[in-house]
Amino acid sequence: MLLKIDTLTCIKCNEVSLASRQWRRPTVKSDGRPHTTGGELRIDEVRPVTSRALTSVDAAAARFESRQALLGRLCDGGGDIYRVALVLDQLDQRHALREEDRRREAELASVVTRLRHMDTRSADGTWTERVLSLIDTQPYIPVRLLAAELDCEWDRLKPNVRKLKNLGLTISHGTAYSLSARGRAVLAELKATRPA
Repeated sequence: MLLKIDTLTCIKCNEVSLASRQWRRPTVKSDGRPHTTGGELRIDEVRPVTSRALTSVDAAAARFESRQALLGRLCDGGGDIYRVALVLDQLDQRHALREEDRRREAELASVVTRLRHMDTRSADGTWTERVLSLIDTQPYIPVRLLAAELDCEWDRLKPNVRKLKNLGLTISHGTAYSLSARGRAVLAELKATRPA
């Protein structure tokens, strides 16, 4: 069921609650939930009617000036006339998901920037990526072995690893660590945007 953008806007503003269509076979059904560019519609009723049954109230609910204007829009190409009661049930979730993706990308970039800043303030250079990579390749590595692999004292490494945990990048398992889903995403971004 095709609806114009201005009609979708009117449905969203509760200015349109009915549509009339002439079909050989309905393209929507009662309780249907078609997706449109304006959101998800809820079809409350699809009912065949005669042209005589269409009233000025129907015309107003479909945002026509008169019953005659409504009848004039129905093409006489055969088929039955249907009265379709509809409402915008929810905004298009695809738009919400795209916004969420953008928010996550911005958040990811912010964490990567923060890690790069932490690296520049450290005598150990790019320790953030090295620590995350090591935990990724050897999940549940005991902290003492982690320090040994990185050739540093555990007491010096511990506060840095805690910073990564506070950013939600690692998960502690007693005296060992693994990467969180966020940590894996950040590590991939660190590798992809590593300065040449």
